[in-house]
Amino acid sequence: MTSTESGGVLGSLRSEGSDGVIRMEARLDATVDTVWAALTEPRRLAKWYGDVTGDLRVGGEYKVHVHMSGWEGTGRIEVCEAPHRLVIFGKEPDDPSEQSDEITLEATGNGTLFVAEQRGIPRDLIAAFAAGAQLHVEDLAKYLAGNDRVEPGSRFDELHEVYKPQAANLNR
Repeated sequence: MTSTESGGVLGSLRSEGSDGVIRMEARLDATVDTVWAALTEPRRLAKWYGDVTGDLRVGGEYKVHVHMSGWEGTGRIEVCEAPHRLVIFGKEPDDPSEQSDEITLEATGNGTLFVAEQRGIPRDLIAAFAAGAQLHVEDLAKYLAGNDRVEPGSRFDELHEVYKPQAANLNR
């Protein structure tokens, strides 16, 4: 991965109505097909993101347990245009509100441009969500390079502080 090797910030924040939107963009050192497989195959997801079980087809619902945060919830696949675009909706149990994630992949030279937009984020929590989202992208990049996941502790705190000013600008 070239975008985070220097520890840089991958995300930008904006608002849509009362909700927040997080956009992550990174250049990954892997082919589109390899990145797609890491995003859509449960065995590969389990190595860098979390355990995903259920119906992984368009319209299908699944359950997820995220390794980094321990978060558990359900999701639904809305769009799956292999190997370039994936749109999923997720929510916590007993919470009617949903968040959406749209991921697009584009071949760039020897790698892949990865873009993810997460919508429906509570604006008061968007800096924390952005820090977590970046850690997931960093974990994906580490997995693709054959390395272990990021230990979230101090890296989460560092990223949370970086995203706080962007989040504060949304609430003005």
